[in-house]
Amino acid sequence: MRPPDPIELELPGARVAFSTRVGGISEGSYSSLNLGILTDDDPARVTDNRGRLAAALGLPAESVAMVWQVHGAELAEWTEPPRQGGYAFPGAPLRQIDGHLTDLPGVGLLILGADCLPVALAGAGRVAMLHCGWRGLATGIIERAVARFAEQPTAAIGPGIGRCCYEVGPEVLAAFEDLDGVASGRMLDLRAVARARLEASGVRRIEDVDLCTSCRSDLFFSHRRDNGITGRQGGIVWRDP
Repeated sequence: MRPPDPIELELPGARVAFSTRVGGISEGSYSSLNLGILTDDDPARVTDNRGRLAAALGLPAESVAMVWQVHGAELAEWTEPPRQGGYAFPGAPLRQIDGHLTDLPGVGLLILGADCLPVALAGAGRVAMLHCGWRGLATGIIERAVARFAEQPTAAIGPGIGRCCYEVGPEVLAAFEDLDGVASGRMLDLRAVARARLEASGVRRIEDVDLCTSCRSDLFFSHRRDNGITGRQGGIVWRDP
């Protein structure tokens, strides 16, 4: 069996990893490294997958913090490592937010997704991980997170649905009508939106994985491509010890 093969990047003082669907034990629509416990996958397989990913990254599963994502722009701060957290111990209470930050070294901040963009920030001895769907981007999740850094952070944009595959309605297009070049007809470029929001907030260094989750069925789960019956991949950022 292949081990997990995440996409890993380095930011100043921090590491970032974006998991793929490769290297787990889930089957069928959730094959193989599904991290989403709220899918119809076997929870025991999901828990095993999470342990495999953490081990591949050299992180104890117990040190990975996660949240209950609600497609908003609220943030939370971790001032101590998660205790009996929901990554290693599914079913634990989770904060209902879409971004989290910490100054603690060795604590992994996780966001799950199946088309939305995971965006990592690092700098000034702290890190953040953000779940950036269109609603969060429209309501300022990036701007709020960057404002929580003492100096301008660096950023990494992970895999997400591309303009090639993301057709949206007029209400979504209207949310970004202030930005040039982020849409072509009804096809919206979330990656371009995230980059524009980062640059407008003063972020100058932006790493970009630039892979479409919908196009790459060999590498990623995609909610839109798979009509909602699919797994979840993750983005994790953590400070160097």
